[in-house]
Amino acid sequence: MTMTPLFLKPVFQDRIWGGTQLRDEFGYDIPSDKTGECWAISAHPNGESEVVNGPYQGKTLRELWNEQRDVFGGLDIPHFPLLTKILDANTDLSVQVHPDDTYALEHEGELGKTECWYIIDAKEGAEMIYGHHASSEEELKDMIKDGRWDDLLRRVPVQKGDFFYVPSGTIHALCEGTLVLETQQSSDTTYRVYDYDRKDDQGHARELHLRQAVEVTTVPHQDAETTPTTSEHQGTKVTTLVKDPQFFTVYRWEVTSETTFAMEAPFLLVSVLEGKGSITTNEGTWSFNKADHFVLPTGIKEYKINGMAECIVSHI
Repeated sequence: MTMTPLFLKPVFQDRIWGGTQLRDEFGYDIPSDKTGECWAISAHPNGESEVVNGPYQGKTLRELWNEQRDVFGGLDIPHFPLLTKILDANTDLSVQVHPDDTYALEHEGELGKTECWYIIDAKEGAEMIYGHHASSEEELKDMIKDGRWDDLLRRVPVQKGDFFYVPSGTIHALCEGTLVLETQQSSDTTYRVYDYDRKDDQGHARELHLRQAVEVTTVPHQDAETTPTTSEHQGTKVTTLVKDPQFFTVYRWEVTSETTFAMEAPFLLVSVLEGKGSITTNEGTWSFNKADHFVLPTGIKEYKINGMAECIVSHI
């Protein structure tokens, strides 16, 4: 049983709304000046992270999940359940909605998509679309058909350090000038509602999915209430951002000195947003830096984190 943290090589995705913040802020070698997504911890076939250290070096996270399930606690579920991304919204994302598991498995053959966002940075006056003002499905259809977007879409201000929980069925969109860490179910199913009549590089309007979007949208909109709680654990301030027993728990760690943790989940996903430090297990010590992403596998029963760093940590 490995007691080695699994450091991962991210996969980058060009997007019509992407920019250069993944390079400018995190130093990644991005493929273009329209790089919108860093799939940092991913076993999804549309973007598989690769292990870059230890006995499983060179394997993708999906291969490791399929071939060495004991590394992740031997869970009896078909697919690696979570996906961590960093998103650079250089311009507005399309207005969209994701299905729940039942709808997605029936119509798309994969999991639905409940997600959450930690705002790494945001320009002054930044906002996001979160929810809608339709009171019934008929009103939702009419407002979409008539293009009454200003009346339909609910806009909320965002700033650095904010956190939003986005259950399936929530109409949403990140808007210009936000840099976000997203924790989500491992799914790539998105139904576009509105895309500002934009054209792609070939001059084509991007596909909308209005029938599916109406079918899966929660009407009327319901805010997902989360109440973050903070505790001090030795030298680390731990903020529990969301704890949903069905999908995931997400924490923010602010590390200031050596802290010992017991592993209380089958495995942990860790993304380093600021600073640097080290992690020690019975098998050795590994350094980490801003922009690193790693998985702590089942074999690690206890570990020590040391340094000055901000991390987002999640588990099922």
